[in-house]
Amino acid sequence: MTGPGSPAQAVTSPITRDEVLRLAQLARIDLTDAELDHLAPQLAVIVESVAAVSSVAADDVPPSSHALPLQNVFREDETRPSLAPEEVLRGAPESEQQRFSVPRILGEDA
Repeated sequence: MTGPGSPAQAVTSPITRDEVLRLAQLARIDLTDAELDHLAPQLAVIVESVAAVSSVAADDVPPSSHALPLQNVFREDETRPSLAPEEVLRGAPESEQQRFSVPRILGEDA
C-alpha cells in the first residue's frame, strides 16, 4: 500500500550522533563513541516506526486503551457458610474477643 500518508512514504531525517549525545547528556548517561554510533540508527528506526503508526491511524477509528473489550473477570461476591470463630481460633496459641492475639511489635502508644 503506497500513497499519501502511507508508511512507505514516512520520511524522517536521520537522528545524528550529536542528537544522541545530547539526549544522553540530558538523561545523565555516559555513552562511549561506539555506543553513540550504534544507538543513532536504532533511534531513527524507532522514530520512523512511531511515524508509520501515526500515519496508519484513521479518523473513523475511535481511540482505545486496549485492543480487546475488557470485562470484569471476577466472580460475584456471594455470602457462603464458613468456619465458626471458635473453630478457627481453636489452634491459635492465644485469642481475645474472637480475634487472634499476637505480641505487640510497636510501642504501647500505637
